[in-house]
Amino acid sequence: MKKNELIIFDTTLRDGEQSPGAAMTKEEKLRIARQLEKLGVNVIEAGFAAASQGDFESIHAIAEVIKNSTVCSLARASENDVRRAGEAIKPAARGRIHTFIATSPIHMENKLRMTPDQVVERAVQAVRWAREYTDDVEFSAEDAVRSDMDFLVRVFDAVIKAGAKTINVPDTVGYSIPVQWGERMRQLIERVPDSDKVVWSTHCHNDLGMAVANSLSAVLGGARQVECTINGLGERAGNASLEEIVMAVRTRKDVFNLETTIDTTQIVPTSKLVSSITGYPVQPNKAVVGANAFSHESGIHQDGVLKHRETYEIMRAEDVGWGANKLTLGKLSGRNAFRSRLKELGIELESEELLNAAFSKFKDLADKKSEIFDEDLHALVSDEFISDASETFKLVYLNVCSQTGEVPHANVTISENGQEKKAEADGGGPVDATFKAIESIVNSGAELQLYSVNNITSGTDAQGEVTVRFSRGGRIVNGQGADTDIVVASAKAYLNGLNKLHSKSERAHPQV
Repeated sequence: MKKNELIIFDTTLRDGEQSPGAAMTKEEKLRIARQLEKLGVNVIEAGFAAASQGDFESIHAIAEVIKNSTVCSLARASENDVRRAGEAIKPAARGRIHTFIATSPIHMENKLRMTPDQVVERAVQAVRWAREYTDDVEFSAEDAVRSDMDFLVRVFDAVIKAGAKTINVPDTVGYSIPVQWGERMRQLIERVPDSDKVVWSTHCHNDLGMAVANSLSAVLGGARQVECTINGLGERAGNASLEEIVMAVRTRKDVFNLETTIDTTQIVPTSKLVSSITGYPVQPNKAVVGANAFSHESGIHQDGVLKHRETYEIMRAEDVGWGANKLTLGKLSGRNAFRSRLKELGIELESEELLNAAFSKFKDLADKKSEIFDEDLHALVSDEFISDASETFKLVYLNVCSQTGEVPHANVTISENGQEKKAEADGGGPVDATFKAIESIVNSGAELQLYSVNNITSGTDAQGEVTVRFSRGGRIVNGQGADTDIVVASAKAYLNGLNKLHSKSERAHPQV
């Protein structure tokens, strides 16, 4: 590690996946992992190996294909967790085990029911187990924000002596504020023996909206690794946003004087891919990756930018990947060009049949749209995965009538395990009628918690991307669908969500 390098540790595939309904398949995780490697992320936390067999297999598969980034698995401070993590990362060119245990009084007394001495002993043992698999061991003190400083010093001293190479100080519950968090990091580095022999890290949650600010304060206090996620995805209010951390360090070199290995032109494509796969849209006014991040409505601002960009823009849109995502393919493009572009985007279809099906859909889309973008291709391929014949439900036919003064009416035909079924229904609108017709066939018993529509690209011919969120029996899933016809996209999203409810084992880390 260079003295002025800030390590970017991405936990989108682990903590990000803990967002309700954001669980991913192994194939989806592989696509994101390849894009994270292309982005230049130093460490990819690929999952929690002991959480499920699906998560274990996903981590193992990622470890087999990722060469330039370190592949990491999370593990509680238990022998089973650590050994599962060790087996999962075994194929990795560079593998890491990230083990943790809670250190705050409220966690030790009420959750762990362990004494401080027992916690120290368990932490040390976990690091020793991890060292049997790799020299790259990270230790986290869960809920460090509410932990006693003297006890943190004791725990960190012990795990460093046991062989931990990275010490992570997490604000697990998003409780801290920047001035306190930076000072806590400074004090720990000053007080812990041999602190200069490890990399100090921070992991901040966004419950009070200060995850990025706290992370940057920790960096000023001496941290040289930041744990973050694409789009700030994560448990509850989310994590520190990778894109905001990276661009803050880059834009304010006068303050941080640090470099990252991130290829910033890949930030927007990565953001869009994660949003598409998880079903979590990016708010328009989101920093760096929001649709309005480089828009200027005020006449005064517009005038200033036209005269000299830096009057109101501190970053260039093209530096983070805006405007560089047009796919130079059209309806006359051949299969080899299509395959090559997929490969450039880190998309590998498992069979020639899937490639042919995706290419056919691409041709259909090219007939409808004047310009094709990378986001369109990601959506198209995702749609191809979710439309696989192994799925329970598939959309066969949809006809909707909606006109002024008349009640909207939908006729729908779906395939359920290969058997076609038809239904029709009225509704308050074309989408409502479509959903009611589908429900009259499937009788899912699921509660629709969210219906969201976003355009994938600009223009009136853009594909619409629909996200629905279902809840049933304590399980939450997101369904997604894309089409130039927003009602068709809605039907696809609805059926995709139902398929996920019917295929629990398919999700790598299901929300239960």
